[in-house]
Amino acid sequence: MVSKGKLIGGGVAAVALTAFVWAIQPQPVLVEEALVSQGPLSLSIEGDGQTRVQEVYRIFSPVAGRVSRSLLDVGDVTIAGETVIVRIMPQDPPFMDVRDKAKADARVLMAQANLQVSEAALDAARSAAKLARNDLERAKKLARSATISDAQLERASVDVDLKEAEIVRAQATVALRHSELDSAEADLIEPKGYVDPERAAELGFPMISPINGAVLKLAVESEQSVPAGALLVEVGDPDRLEVVVDLLSLDAVQVRQGAKATLSAWGGPPLSAVVRRVEPAGFTKVSALGIEEQRVNVVLDLVAPDARLGHGYEVRAHIDVWSADDVVQVPMSALFRYEDSWAAYVNEEGSARLRLLSVGKQNKDAAQVLEGLQKGERVILFPSDKLADGVAVAPLVKDK
Repeated sequence: MVSKGKLIGGGVAAVALTAFVWAIQPQPVLVEEALVSQGPLSLSIEGDGQTRVQEVYRIFSPVAGRVSRSLLDVGDVTIAGETVIVRIMPQDPPFMDVRDKAKADARVLMAQANLQVSEAALDAARSAAKLARNDLERAKKLARSATISDAQLERASVDVDLKEAEIVRAQATVALRHSELDSAEADLIEPKGYVDPERAAELGFPMISPINGAVLKLAVESEQSVPAGALLVEVGDPDRLEVVVDLLSLDAVQVRQGAKATLSAWGGPPLSAVVRRVEPAGFTKVSALGIEEQRVNVVLDLVAPDARLGHGYEVRAHIDVWSADDVVQVPMSALFRYEDSWAAYVNEEGSARLRLLSVGKQNKDAAQVLEGLQKGERVILFPSDKLADGVAVAPLVKDK
């Protein structure tokens, strides 16, 4: 009979032998898998954009002047032809230093002296005219008694006309000297500073809103002097929003008018939009890395605007450039480059098999398979350097 000790020893030896055989055998590589599927696939281009009012009216100052403090705030409603955006008043005169003040005072004194001289000349002209009229009356009496000739009478009459003309000229000179004095005194006017609102309403030139809308931006809020052509305010209709997205020119050429788009990352649910226009001219923009890039603006129309969106809000746009309804597709995480082709590993009955693929359109999640894979096959995700053609594999998560 075999003893109990021999039986236990034989069992231990058998277990050890089995463990040794299992240890020296190659173990399958644990892998993640996914099925090759067939269905809709779309390709989109992403870009950052901003909302903006379709027609923004920028109101500029037509003349240099002093702008009163704005009575409106950003967001206030404006009525076309009624709402006063701002009033432009005449500018205050500049301050004078001591020398300019002395010159201005001297000009006033000179104008006063000239006025006195012209008034004296007017008095002299009036006296001369009075004397000439008296001489004419005496000449008329002497002419009736034939004491003087007709020629002498005529000379007396002409002398009266000349003296009256001298009065007119002297009066004009006096008026001129009054104007010169007023001009010299005006040079002494100092800035007055604050102008009360009623006075501003009388003096100011009102800038009226051209549209029914709202104030989008106040370039000038407080009372200040502005040159001609200075931006005062921007107004627009906030209910008429569009989205402008600047794309790289090599991406913009793929976008077509009427293409569908989705807006996200704005603080609310995704919104649908449609491409209205791809602008025909690009522009240079420096990226965050300091690289000059050629960009093109793509304008989108919102299908159903959200009332929470306003002018100048940031959004993330996803613009569709290609789509198909029935496409054999594989996850991008299963693909890798092999020589000059795309490739993937397929789990065939517990062994990894290398497949060379012909790949079409790709997005960030999946790629279109033209040749090399069939629907329902299992591909290995995130293939590592442990894999090779024929290597045993086992799924990391088994199907239930």
